[in-house]
Amino acid sequence: MQEKKLIEKCLKNNRKAQKYLYEKYSPVMLGICIRYSDNISDAEDILQEGFIKIFTYLKKFENKGSFEGWLKRIMVNTAITFYHKNLKHKYHSDLSDVQETKMKYSDVSSADFTQEELLNVIQTLPKGYRTIFNMYAIEGYKHKEISKALNIEISTSKSQYHRAKKIIQKKLEVLSAINN
Repeated sequence: MQEKKLIEKCLKNNRKAQKYLYEKYSPVMLGICIRYSDNISDAEDILQEGFIKIFTYLKKFENKGSFEGWLKRIMVNTAITFYHKNLKHKYHSDLSDVQETKMKYSDVSSADFTQEELLNVIQTLPKGYRTIFNMYAIEGYKHKEISKALNIEISTSKSQYHRAKKIIQKKLEVLSAINN
């Protein structure tokens, strides 16, 4: 089914079209939700909430840009909202003097990691680090956008991203040593 026609049918509350849209995009969207959550149950909750928002605001999609990109943006924003609702401790460490350090990728650059191994390493990050890493490195947000979305200082976003990269590098080095 063509995307434009699918959207039109969904706007008319055609249940088959809505089911088709859900089944077509939910696997990709669930992957996004998993990256932002602590467990599959939370990821599924985010996914369901995200699709409720998608169907609620579908009339606002203007056919400008990628429909899938629009869906992903809603899922990321839903995950951020979920993060805020469940945040017990804010990771505020205002370290304005943190500087980007050169990472030694030579140890792990030649190693091959599966997608599952990389996802598992990212999932072990503390929630604040993981959220910022996903937003910056995977979703392409700028630190200014992250700070606004998460209500943190820009320097906090930068420092947590820096720390997340260091943790990931160390874990990949260990994994590389185990695999060799």
